Amino acid sequence: MIIHGIQKMTLVDFPGKVGTILFTGSCNFRCPFCQNAALVLHPDSEPSIPDDEIFSYLRKRKGMIDGVVITGGEPTLQCDLLEYMRRIKDLGYAVKLDTNGYRPDVMRKAVEEELADYIAMDIKNSIGKYGLTAGIANFNISPILESISYLAEDNIPYEFRTTVVHELHSEEDFHEIGKMCSSCHSYFLQTFSDKGDIIGKNLTAPTPEEMESYITILRKYIGNVLLRDR
Repeated sequence: MIIHGIQKMTLVDFPGKVGTILFTGSCNFRCPFCQNAALVLHPDSEPSIPDDEIFSYLRKRKGMIDGVVITGGEPTLQCDLLEYMRRIKDLGYAVKLDTNGYRPDVMRKAVEEELADYIAMDIKNSIGKYGLTAGIANFNISPILESISYLAEDNIPYEFRTTVVHELHSEEDFHEIGKMCSSCHSYFLQTFSDKGDIIGKNLTAPTPEEMESYITILRKYIGNVLLRDR
């Protein structure tokens, strides 16, 4: 598997664990607010990190790092993702998978083969605006609904999360999202921030008041809704 980036330590990305983040390239979405535009649009232009370097680091960090987060891009597009997760598990690490949920078959295998310990799935928007927010015309929502339904079976600890953009989200959207994800135990909202490497243009962050109103709406449907700002 090609890894294009590593964040050697994080205290916030893997709940309850000190983690390392590995970044894969490529994605089947084109979310205009994506913060990793280069990885999504031109992954081959980004340098890659040799496996030996990554696994040498993980072996040396045992006892200091508890878990590894695999994110992207979209990791489930990688043909050898499951084997890569198995190699990390064999070192004794917990593994968190970040996914957009569009390949429920891969996510299901990761859970059933006990390769994932935690899954974070992005919820882009309400059903009617999902394609707009994912940057995909004629969007097929069925894989997203299948992934939501599977995670709702509680086979693995998980969370849903939404990056909120002023131009893309409204109160009505969050009523619809709340209904769609009412089975969820933990839902996080993240405020959009333009850090320079995004796909779209002319996007802005919601106000703190808007974020608070969205949290209030989601709490009508979901018990645990929190703000996670980066």
